Amino acid sequence: MLDQYDIPQNLLTVLDQEKIDFSVKAHRAKPIKSSIGIIIFGTVWTAFTSIFVYAFFWPLFLGEEVHFTSNGTPTVASPENLEPITLPAIIIGLFVLIGIVMLGFGIYSLIKKGGYFVGTPLRLITFQNGKVRSIDWEQFNGDIEVSGNEFEGNLALQMRTGRMVSSKNSGSRYVPDTIYLTGIPNVFEIEQICRKRIKENDPTPPITNF
Repeated sequence: MLDQYDIPQNLLTVLDQEKIDFSVKAHRAKPIKSSIGIIIFGTVWTAFTSIFVYAFFWPLFLGEEVHFTSNGTPTVASPENLEPITLPAIIIGLFVLIGIVMLGFGIYSLIKKGGYFVGTPLRLITFQNGKVRSIDWEQFNGDIEVSGNEFEGNLALQMRTGRMVSSKNSGSRYVPDTIYLTGIPNVFEIEQICRKRIKENDPTPPITNF
């Protein structure tokens, strides 16, 4: 747990006189597994689209012609006539850019430092990049994932809010928003505190059997 003197002043101001259940500083913003997955996907995507870059543009760099079919019509592009390849270049460039953005985002999320987290009986308060966010415990659905050991672990708290994600194989599915506390000490103790507070502040009325 953080000492009160280690908590940023902005966070202390928001807390005022509230009782503090726990206070920690996360080592990273996202779990390593999540970041690695994005990096791998971005790398594979970029490598695949690079094949088309090589096939279309490398001959032009060598001063040679490129032969391809456009709308069923044989087409030839050369260093002196680049117009036929303009549209394919834009499309290929867009796909390459998507891969580079995903790869960059994965690397950024891997090295991005985590913020401060303070739990009180009524809410979870986060502080990162100079911004304070307060989330009432009732906004969490009680689905908690915990991993690691007592010295350093990861906590994932699912919220009631989220978004619909569509895919060809599984159709549409609801993906809840998640708050990550990554690389924190005493993770199992904090998980028990979070679970207790979420249950105490659960807005859903209990089911009574008659």
